[in-house]
This record gives sequence, structure tokens and C-alpha cells, in this order.
Amino acid sequence: MVTSPTRLPFRLILASGSWGRKWLMEQAGYSFEVKPSNIPEPTEARLGDCRHYVGELAWLKAQAVALAVEDGLVIAADTVGWLHGKVIGKPEDEADARRIIKSLSGTVHELWTGVCLWLRPGDWQFTWQERSLVRMKSLSDVEIDAYLKTRKWEGCSGAYAIELPHDPYLTVEQGSVSNVIGLPMESLEKALNWMAASVSRQPT
Repeated sequence: MVTSPTRLPFRLILASGSWGRKWLMEQAGYSFEVKPSNIPEPTEARLGDCRHYVGELAWLKAQAVALAVEDGLVIAADTVGWLHGKVIGKPEDEADARRIIKSLSGTVHELWTGVCLWLRPGDWQFTWQERSLVRMKSLSDVEIDAYLKTRKWEGCSGAYAIELPHDPYLTVEQGSVSNVIGLPMESLEKALNWMAASVSRQPT
């Protein structure tokens, strides 16, 4: 499990209402505030590239919150599935969740997360994107019906939230499990340590 640095020279603001990201931050031992960005999320990748899509959205989410923060480090992220050149985002309703699950059933698809750190004041920005490969087992209509009744698909990209420690339907074949949940904690820890060291080296 990722552990937070003993001391950070800035307060943390999580620009997300995602329970998964909040849970990951809590499990890692970080103290933080929650300020969701609440910006609209397009359903198509503007340049046909998922890396650019999640990177741009993470930056826009960070910007929306940073403009209302006088001091602190804003952490923003965006996570989507990617299959056959199409964004697999959050379902609009149960019928849409069924459509998404049927499209992912029996596939190995990409799961991308873009992260943006935005330090106020000063407006330092640090962004990156990570990819995981996720296999979903072939699901019968009965299994899909049972899953939809759990409502676990609500508000989740790809219409699923991976269960820990062992998900009955999903296997992460490549990349970070925390990335699939919505925030790549291993790289986030490195980025926070780098930014903390950089801030500490600045003249007072």
C-alpha cells in the first residue's frame, strides 16, 4: 500500500467527488479536502486519442477548482475506458449501463486515467496519463441482470467499479489497479514527493 510522505509543504485538495479516489487517498494516509470540479465531460475524444482526452479533462478539472483556491495543491483526475477507438464513459442510466457492459463483455479493453496537479499560488502544473489493460469475462444476460441490480455501475466509467481483492468479472492484466479505480497512487506518490522537494528548494 502506498503511504503518504510524513510532511507536505502544501495542503491537498481533491477535485473530485469520486468515492473511489477519496477511498484511495484515505487508504494511503493523506489528509485532504474535497472540492468536486463539476465540469461537463464530452462523450467523444476530440482528437481521437484517449491519452489526450483524459489529459485535457484532468487539466480542465484542476483549473476549475484551482481558480477558487488561494493556496494548496489541487489533484484532479479523469478516468475512462477505451475500446475500438471509442470512449467508454459513465452510463446515463441502467439501459446505457447494460449496453456498455455488453460491449465490454469478453474483451480486453484499455482503462486510461489522466492526472493533473495544480499548485496555488504560483500555478505550477504537472500532468501525466496512465493506461491499464482490463479483461472482462464473458457475461450471460442473467449475470448482467444481477450486476445491474447492485447499482455498482452508477457514476463509474465503463459501468463498473472493480472489487478488491478479487473481482469476479474483471482482471487487471497490465498496469496499476489503483489506476483502474481512478487514481494511480504509485505515480501520484512520486509526483507529490517531487513537487514537495521542488517547493522546499525555492527561496523564501
